[in-house]
Amino acid sequence: MQNQQLQSALDASLQKIESLEQQLNWFKRQLFGEKSEKRLTIDNPDQINLGEIFKAPSDLPPPETEIITYERRKKQRPEDCVTDEGLRFDDRVPVEVTELPAPELQGENADQYEIIDYKVTRRLAQRPGSYVIHEQRRPVVRHKPTQTLSTVAVPSGIFDRSIADVSLLAGMLIDKFVFHLPLHWQHQRMALGGVTLSRATLTGLVKRTIELLRPVHDALLQSVLESRVLAMDETPGKAGRKEKGKMQKAWFWPVYGERDEVAFTLSLTRSTRHIEPLLKDFEGVLLTDGYGVYDSYCKKHPEITQAQCWVHTRRYFDRANDDEPEATSHALGLIGKLYRIEKRIRDSNASTEQKKQIRHEESRPLVDEFFDWCYQERQRPELTKTNPLSKALAYAQNHQSSLRVFLDDPDVQMDTNHLERLLRCIPMGRKNWMFCWTETGAEHVAIIQSLLVSCRLRDIDPYKYLVDVLQRVSLHPARQIDELIPRNWKDRFGKNPLKAPLDN
Repeated sequence: MQNQQLQSALDASLQKIESLEQQLNWFKRQLFGEKSEKRLTIDNPDQINLGEIFKAPSDLPPPETEIITYERRKKQRPEDCVTDEGLRFDDRVPVEVTELPAPELQGENADQYEIIDYKVTRRLAQRPGSYVIHEQRRPVVRHKPTQTLSTVAVPSGIFDRSIADVSLLAGMLIDKFVFHLPLHWQHQRMALGGVTLSRATLTGLVKRTIELLRPVHDALLQSVLESRVLAMDETPGKAGRKEKGKMQKAWFWPVYGERDEVAFTLSLTRSTRHIEPLLKDFEGVLLTDGYGVYDSYCKKHPEITQAQCWVHTRRYFDRANDDEPEATSHALGLIGKLYRIEKRIRDSNASTEQKKQIRHEESRPLVDEFFDWCYQERQRPELTKTNPLSKALAYAQNHQSSLRVFLDDPDVQMDTNHLERLLRCIPMGRKNWMFCWTETGAEHVAIIQSLLVSCRLRDIDPYKYLVDVLQRVSLHPARQIDELIPRNWKDRFGKNPLKAPLDN
């Protein structure tokens, strides 16, 4: 009896040591290892390793040689290069010309020379960020017979009696939320440029500007929620003070619609209390990761089909690679074949029916093989519950039905990578401006990032979009506010947008 107790204690200790070693290896990889999840495979069986090149040569006689000559086309630069050095630019880049005087034209014999042509050298130059004072001079006119005075009305601005031009408002938003330049850095840049303003003034201008865009964000969110297929995720942030010396945790929830639009929402909770009101009218397919909140929500709403991300499944197997290299290599190989099929579908621009047929004929057998293999691997008696491979196999089998959804619905993607790439703006900003001082400030981050990220998806210049919409939103009919979301704005106003006064 005592021996059994000792053996049980030993087994528990070994499992604990194994688990701690796995955690230690994971932390080492995060600190010193490669973060990329890309898996390099060699499909050519004749491919040799680098070390084989340096093996000692054999005693075989040298092979016979022959001289081969050939001609090849001279390497050409792209057609849009404007210099021999490969400088490329379009019409948006201003060109300033400097005339260099010829010494021959300035001496006593200058009349003996004439200019017959010019040689041009172009170099890319830069000026530090500069600010301009736009002075508008309005004449005061006196009517002689009546001796009355009149003057031209002040052109309307975004805010009454404000010192800020629309170009400054749009520029501050772009600097902070696209290039993640905090306001205190912008304040320092203004000071270096000779402009004296308080940081509170800049904060107030950003706050009031984003508040103007709130109705456009609400229309964008409504447009996203009208989709039949949604992708959803969440990422943390800090919003407001929880207590003295401690910030309150919040979550940004981006929602990706089938019209290539993204809307961010904010919540102080990571539970279904945020999802319930947000998706109350949604019916369709919800593509997510394996977070349990999505599972419980979809189980309570049968009108919603849950699809899950294959990349998150793959990560579990990738973490098990050090402990079970042979098994994980097989699993990763099968998943890799699925992604190669998806890449071929994208590259061929397959129609909906073609995509569905390819997935049925090629992807479905691989998925069946994958889950049959998972079942067989789970029968191995030596796999403990703490083994990373056991966790990966359990995760895959527990979410099998959700991972199979993409096979029958061609509009569903295999993963949430397209959404995760877009939500990077939140952690990137978090590394620079670190936190939002108030919950309202975090809501403003969600509002402006929704519009900026959707502009990127539609290949819209965010500066031009903001300059136009900020001048238009106050006068635009509320019932037609959806015309100002990026997707509709590009078709309606994108060809002839409103410009800042100095750009006209």
